[in-house]
Amino acid sequence: MRKTQTSFPYNKETLVIRNATHEDIAGIVALTDRVYNPAGIQGYTEIEDYVAGVLAKKFSDPVLSFQLRNGFEVHGVLPGYLPSDHESMGNAIHLIWRNPQVADDGPSPQPKKYGNRLPDTVRVAAIQYMQRRVSSFAEFLTIVEYFVDVVSDYKADFALFPELFMLQLLSIEDQELTPKESIEALARHTPEFESALREMAIRYNVNIIGGSHPTLMEGGSVENVAYVFLRDGTVHRQPKIHPTPNEAYWWNIRGGDRLEVIQTDCGPIGVMICYDSEFPELGRHLVDQGAQILFVPFCTDERQSYLRVRYSCQARAVENQCFVVMAGNCGNLPRVANMDIQYAQSCILTPCDFPFARDGVAADTTPNAEMVAFADLRLETLRMARNSGTVQNLKDRRHDLYRVQWIDKR
Repeated sequence: MRKTQTSFPYNKETLVIRNATHEDIAGIVALTDRVYNPAGIQGYTEIEDYVAGVLAKKFSDPVLSFQLRNGFEVHGVLPGYLPSDHESMGNAIHLIWRNPQVADDGPSPQPKKYGNRLPDTVRVAAIQYMQRRVSSFAEFLTIVEYFVDVVSDYKADFALFPELFMLQLLSIEDQELTPKESIEALARHTPEFESALREMAIRYNVNIIGGSHPTLMEGGSVENVAYVFLRDGTVHRQPKIHPTPNEAYWWNIRGGDRLEVIQTDCGPIGVMICYDSEFPELGRHLVDQGAQILFVPFCTDERQSYLRVRYSCQARAVENQCFVVMAGNCGNLPRVANMDIQYAQSCILTPCDFPFARDGVAADTTPNAEMVAFADLRLETLRMARNSGTVQNLKDRRHDLYRVQWIDKR
């Protein structure tokens, strides 16, 4: 390579700023004034046609091909840039190198000001929760607070509880309730549940995805709603979009109609409840809104049901180049309709590429044992994978052929 310049005379703003960190630089603008005579290669007389031939790999240019292999992109041609260079006919190629550590979709979240880990590291905890009989709401809260306390001791940023884990409260009754009676019983506890977990999130300094439970909505309908309690005191609710046939039969649950990212102090997240993870459009819709971590509380009764969710979540992690956290129930709960038996192996999933965990699994639990899985997730690694990974699923989408469009019914 004869000569490469990192700036050009008519725009001083393209100079690299001194003392800037790697995350401050979105990319580098460069010019190469060494393009070999196009007329010497298969009769090309126009520089644009010559560059197009190099880009199409019809032939190689000693300078331009080298720059392209190192991640530079052709932005255009500057004719007459250096007239004295006869071999290049005075032309220069305008190149851009994009920093893979800087996201294309806007600034990264504000760095955290607490803890002793790197600002771009998020520690998540998946709580594999055992269903057991309880005698009172206070006993239920004692168990929940135990896990929140443990997760907080490990300096986690997020704690994920399973889907429908609050149905444990129905075991307080000494008889099996009808679906209508069950919903009424849960509705009595919902305000206390929200208040208690909101207070835990603040006191223990951890964002809590409080599983989900059938919730009586205004108008009398029932939805399976996940409650998200942030440590700044805010509470978010995400309904399940696709109730399973069992949910529709036992609880008369109807699907929600909104799916939105939740802004947290660790960046935007999304919640997909169990069966929702089996619909690729939902994960893509959340990632298109900026989600980097998807939380999936689930409730499955046997291994086949679990694997449908597990394989779907791994696919969501690969196709969206994001992290997916799963947490499920274990144990048995007699006399509670549709919660007789449980099967779970909670886990924290990653994309499948060199910077990530082997097999795309950052952490997992022993099947059907009550325990907690922890993992540190580096959001910077996601950005690099999306911009310069072995495959770049998000960048390589064919928007000219297909897209996910959400229809707002509200």
